[in-house]
Amino acid sequence: MKQIPPDKKLRIAIIGHKRIPSNEGGIEKGVEQHAVRMAALGHSVTVYNRGNNNIHGKAFNEKPLKEYKGVRIITVPTPNRIAPVPVYSFLATMHAIFKRYDVVSYRASGPCVMVALAKLFGLRCVASLHGFDSQRDKWGNFAKKYLAFGEKMAATRADACLVLSRKMQRYIKETYGRDAICFANGIDRPEKLPCREIKEKWGLEKDGYLLSLGRIEPEKGLHYMIEAFRKCKTDKKLVIAGGDSNHEYWDKLQQMAAGDSRILFVGYVKGKTVQELYSNAYMFLLPSNLEGMANTLLESMAYGNCCLVSDIPENTEVTGDLAAIFPKGNADALREQMQALLDDPAKVEEMKSRTADYVVDHYNWDIVVEQMLRIFRGEKVDYETVFKEYKEKMRP
Repeated sequence: MKQIPPDKKLRIAIIGHKRIPSNEGGIEKGVEQHAVRMAALGHSVTVYNRGNNNIHGKAFNEKPLKEYKGVRIITVPTPNRIAPVPVYSFLATMHAIFKRYDVVSYRASGPCVMVALAKLFGLRCVASLHGFDSQRDKWGNFAKKYLAFGEKMAATRADACLVLSRKMQRYIKETYGRDAICFANGIDRPEKLPCREIKEKWGLEKDGYLLSLGRIEPEKGLHYMIEAFRKCKTDKKLVIAGGDSNHEYWDKLQQMAAGDSRILFVGYVKGKTVQELYSNAYMFLLPSNLEGMANTLLESMAYGNCCLVSDIPENTEVTGDLAAIFPKGNADALREQMQALLDDPAKVEEMKSRTADYVVDHYNWDIVVEQMLRIFRGEKVDYETVFKEYKEKMRP
């Protein structure tokens, strides 16, 4: 890939997210941060939003924007049910081909199918894979094959392939013989809020609940989290926050929790409600079987939470020794760890005291954006290298 001079302002297109601004998922949060910060640096940034319904329902639909904090927004007509990702990514790619951007940044496996089309017309493409999408339980056979093909296009046809974990980096090398580049999500230091809305709505008090927040999907492991919690001896509540985008799994979880008044489903939350939930939790739980780099984990640590996570590399690469860890899928081991932390508030406080400074220092949006811009220009540089360079510059 021929390098673009470092002083040239880039014309950048981003394809693959649902929409920005949005709280629909980690990809959307990342795209918003990347796009807004790149635009603030003087680059011309266009994002292609999907024109279908918000995944949390029509009630969360908002009027399409044409501009957001210096970022141009193009809303692509997108069906709600039949092939939304192929239709959206094809139309967005055709528009990008016509516009001749300096670089097109594709996000996630499904949209990356169109990398081959963009390359056919000579566009520079950078593909970002945010996890093993084809392995997610919610997809049927055709969808899994389509996502696997998108993964292959990202690994073999894009000018650069970015991944969020060392595990996926090894997988790309072993499967496709391609050197992928590790990047990261970022986090800002948040403002901690007292219990107000969450106390009024659900009677929650500081340190009176354990928190699980994120998509309600089978790979998140919420079913065995509920199984483990029901066996714990505690008066604290288990708060499960997230929309019911997977209705069958949602119903299963409701049935599992039936009869235990300590388990509280609060649905899709945003804004101050999310801030209050993070700010006042006794413990944050992430029992996932599959992740990319969970934004909820970074957010929880940034609020100074004690975290209990499954031992998948995508979690432990982030937490290191700053979280309690259990073998994924093991409800008994999860219960033991959960009960031990419930019985030892001093240990929980000690863990809380160490998380925020580390994660806010190490996962920095400005460093993420610096790395991406260098990759867009043709460098092959991973996040850790840019992080070390940034820290060296910041030394007094």
